[in-house]
Formats: sequence, structure tokens, C-alpha cells
Amino acid sequence: MNLLKTLAQWYFTKKAMPYWMVLIFDCVVVLFSNLLVYALYHGVTATAVSFWLLMGTLVVYLIPYLIGFRLMRTYSGVMRYSSFVDLYRVAGANVIAIMLVELIRVVGNSDRWLVPLELTDLMFSCLLSTMLMFAARIIIKYLFDLIREERAQRRVFIYGTKEGGMALAKSIRMETPPRFHLSGFLSDSEDMPGHMLQGVQVFPNDEHIVEKMKRQHATVLLVSPLKAERFMANSAMSERLLDAGISIYTVQQAQLWDGKSDISTSQLREVEIEDLLPREEIQVDLEAVEKLLRGRRILITGSAGSIGSEMVRQIAKWEPSQLILVDQAETPQHDIRLMMARDFAGIKVEAVVTSIANQKSMERLFAQYRPEYVFHAAAYKHVPMMEDNPSEAVQNNVAGTRILADLAVKYGVCKFVMISTDKAVNPTNVMGCSKRICEIYVQSLDKAIKDGKITGTTQFVTTRFGNVLGSNGSVIPLFREQIRNGGPVTVTHPDIIRFFMLIPEACKLVLEAGTMGNGGEIFVFDMGKPVKIADLARRMIQLSGAKNVQIKFTGLRDGEKLYEEVLGDEELTKPTFNRKIKIAQVREYDYAEVKQWLDQLIAISYDFDNMRTVKKMKEIVPEYRSQNSIYQQLDQ
Repeated sequence: MNLLKTLAQWYFTKKAMPYWMVLIFDCVVVLFSNLLVYALYHGVTATAVSFWLLMGTLVVYLIPYLIGFRLMRTYSGVMRYSSFVDLYRVAGANVIAIMLVELIRVVGNSDRWLVPLELTDLMFSCLLSTMLMFAARIIIKYLFDLIREERAQRRVFIYGTKEGGMALAKSIRMETPPRFHLSGFLSDSEDMPGHMLQGVQVFPNDEHIVEKMKRQHATVLLVSPLKAERFMANSAMSERLLDAGISIYTVQQAQLWDGKSDISTSQLREVEIEDLLPREEIQVDLEAVEKLLRGRRILITGSAGSIGSEMVRQIAKWEPSQLILVDQAETPQHDIRLMMARDFAGIKVEAVVTSIANQKSMERLFAQYRPEYVFHAAAYKHVPMMEDNPSEAVQNNVAGTRILADLAVKYGVCKFVMISTDKAVNPTNVMGCSKRICEIYVQSLDKAIKDGKITGTTQFVTTRFGNVLGSNGSVIPLFREQIRNGGPVTVTHPDIIRFFMLIPEACKLVLEAGTMGNGGEIFVFDMGKPVKIADLARRMIQLSGAKNVQIKFTGLRDGEKLYEEVLGDEELTKPTFNRKIKIAQVREYDYAEVKQWLDQLIAISYDFDNMRTVKKMKEIVPEYRSQNSIYQQLDQ
């Protein structure tokens, strides 16, 4: 037995047998079957006496079998991966062969010049050779699966029993070297549990799935691409699995699978925290957005950042006539230029390294390229950094936005879309307050245009949302790095919560809201359910499989609050064209008054007196109340 196992392991480490070896094997089976049947019918002695003449006859009759093998291509399959299709080909080839043999006997009267063989002899030998060919393929496949089972690193269940689940099962069987061994299926259907698929049992998807998987020693769940969306929405199921130490894999870009093509195991990836955060699918009318932006000259600030770069990618698909990309980060901006040259070579691109607060540089860009749409994503965004550098926050966020907005009016931009933040609502930090001042300025400018106080046609739209998953400086990349380093994972407070959205989803909403707005609106996005950051950290530690990684609570940072809002205390909302987008009804400001405030604020900021700068910001935004900050004394 050990020798057989050793030989089998040696054989399965080699490449598949060449087609000519499979063909020779099948021919030998045919000859053996005919000899055996002849010996059973006519006796061993008669067979031995006429052996060579009989062999000549069988070689002649082997020609029809070769024709059948050629027509059905029985030798082209890999025996270790044999399937029902391969067995069907073998049966078909032998049926063709026996029909041709009988044709030779009847038409060619072959019994006169060959050893006479009865039709029953030929039929039984054909049946026997078919069964032996079947058996050889099944045995080789069975031995191969046994060896693979021993070599496979992990036992798995597959969630889904339809096309997606079957494609996953097939990919597991074909993988070399094997990573997974299939131990069971999970099904939501009432009629599937208890049945067998691919030689393993189908279990119901219920609250006992962990116990069932453990009984089968399974440590991985593979999610069918057809079940991916349902699984991601079932947080209770994923929590049970992760709490039990079971890894979860799904197919990359499962939503793009066509339901017909094969799935490669290389497409499998372990589920990440972004997949498991609770959120609803976002539907956006991108066709309407495309009609507005196709063939336009579009300026995007902050083009090298998380949001800005995604805006570039999404807008580039609609073939604008020109993209003017602005960012002061040299290396990331260079990467964006390379990406555009590689993926969107047909689009005219001007990638500029400069600051939005540079008046002369911005004036030159607007005068030279005359953008029709502006998407303003550039800003200093990190709360602790801006808490320490309020003058820089004013000079970049506030002054930079005013420069862009004024130039948009001067050069006849159709629409100016400013990307704001939920931290602008009842701000507790410098960064949030700076963005609220930007909102106030562009809204007041839009109103002044509509009231005829300022000559212009530009519509100003503001979009406001919370944290985006995977953005530069967000908690998820930070937590991943801390887990990689063995911890601890630092969370500021046990009860701190945040809203999260995927970068592509946020950008789609920005594009729809920005282009569909009529000017003057502040669009707020439905961010779904808030997530407790401590729970997020725990889940990421579980997903990583890391052991003994601790969570350390460090206390709220300067300017940080426990929860973010998307509306102020006195703000109400109105519905829009998209249920995930609402319009905030906010206080309106007189442009002349706001302009005077900003003149004073920006002038003060160049003295770099932090207290004076923040004091002026609080005068402009009375609801700004500092938290965990040295500027709390200004609220006394």
C-alpha cells in the first residue's frame, strides 16, 4: 500500500501524460478486452492456438476504434481531471467503433479473411473496454484527489451551490499545487441541504454553521461571486465565522463575474474590513453625469489625493476634452500623470505641481485652459495637524478656496463643486471650521450671482460627507501597519464612532450631486450606519489572524469629538434625485459681509498668531466650540 501511495505521489507530481500515451493505453484496453471476451467464449486453449492470427484480426478491428478516438478526442483530456464529459467521449468513441466494425464485417465480409468473431463477442468486448476506460479514469481521478487532499493546506466550505459555487469547486479541483480541499457546501435554499455535490455534503446556512465546519475540520469559507453581496450584508454570519477563527475568501470584483466563465484560484482574495462594514449599495445615474462631462474641459484640484485621484479615474472614462490636474505633492502627482499616460492615453492632460493658494499660478491656469467644470478636492484635512497649524489651514483651505472660486466666476466656469466634510458641522476643530468657512464663502458667492450683485454665471455646489475607507491618513491603513508590527492598535476612545464610505462610492455621489445641482446647495450624503472604531480595530485584528495584538486607548486628540454629524443643529434637509443625497437647509450669508470677514481672517493668518487666527474663525462660525484643545479658553 505504501509503495502504491509513493508511486501515486510520484506520478501526480509530474505533468499530465502526453496524448499519445493516453491513446496507447486505450488501444491496449481494447485489445485486452477483445482477447478476454474471446477466451471466455471459446476457451483458453483455442485462444492460445490462434493467438497470432487473432491478434492480427484485432489489430484490423482496432482501426475503427482509432477513428472513434480521433472523432471524439478521447486522448485530449487529462485523466486526473476527468469529468462526465470525458466519460461521454469514451462511450461515444466506442459506439462509433463498434458500428464501423460491424460495417466491415457486413460490407467487407471480413469473416472470410480474418478470424470470425460473433457480434455478441464484439458487443461484449466493446462494453468491457468502455467500462475499463471509465474505471481507469475514475481510479486515477480518485487517487489524485486523495493525494491532493493530503497535500492541501486548508479544508474549505463553499457558500453557494449554483454556478458560482460550482465554478469555485472546479477551480479548487484544478489548482496545482493545491491550497484548499473541499469539505462541504452551504446553501440558503430549503431543498439543497442533505444532498451531495462534488462528493461532499450540502449543509443549511444557519446559526450552526461554525459547528458544522469544525466537525469537518474546515477553517476557510469561500463565498460564491453570486453570494458576495448577500454575504457582505449579513454581518451576523461574518461575525460568527471570524469569532471562530474561520477565514473568509471571495472573488476579486465578484460583481463583474458573468456567471459563465471559469474562476481561477488566483482571483480569490481574503475578505478585508472594507467588505464587512455595514453599508447599502449606492445607485447613481452616471449616464446623466457622463452627458454633462463628456467633451468638457475639467479642472480637478487635489488630483493626487485619495478623493481627487479617484475623481480623475472616473471622469477620464467619459473622455473629457481636457483634464487640468492640480496638486502640490510632486511624487503622487507624477504617479497620476503616469497612470493617465498608461490607461487614458487619448485624453489631453495637463498635470501641474502648484498650490491652490498661489494666486498667480491659479490665474495662469484659468486663463490658459478655461476650465468649464471645477472639482475642488484640495485641502489640508488632518485634524491634529491643523490644530497645531491654524494659520496654514486658513491660508490653504480658506484662501485657496476663495482664489479658485473667484477665478471660476472671472473665467466663466459652468459649475464649481467643492468637496467638504462632516467635520464642518458644529465644528470642534480648526480643520472642520476652515471647511465650514469655505462652505459659507462659496454659498454666499453663488447667492450674490443669483441676486445680480456680482456678474457671473458660475453655479457653486458643496458636497459634504464623512470618512472614506482607505484614504491617506485614515484609520484603516494605520491599523494595518500597527497590526503588522505586532501592536498595539491605538484607538483614541472606547466609544468613538465614525461614518465610513468607499472612495469610489463617495466620488460617484460627488459627481452626481455636483453636476445635477443648480448652485447654492450643500449636498449631504447618507453615510449609512456609524461604526465604533474599537469594534473596527477588533475585527481587523481577527481578519489578520494575528495573535496577542492589544488595543490601546490613547485619549481623544486635540479637536476630536466622539461622533461626527452631517447636519448642524439648526439645519434641516430636503430630498433630491437620489435617496442617498439630501440638501441641507442652512443659514444664508451676505457676500459682502463674508468677503470682509475673510479679508480680515487671511490677513491675521499671515501674522502666524494661532490664538488670534482661531479667535477670528470662531467669530465667523459661532457654533465652533473647541474640544480637547488649547483653544477652548477662547470659548469661555
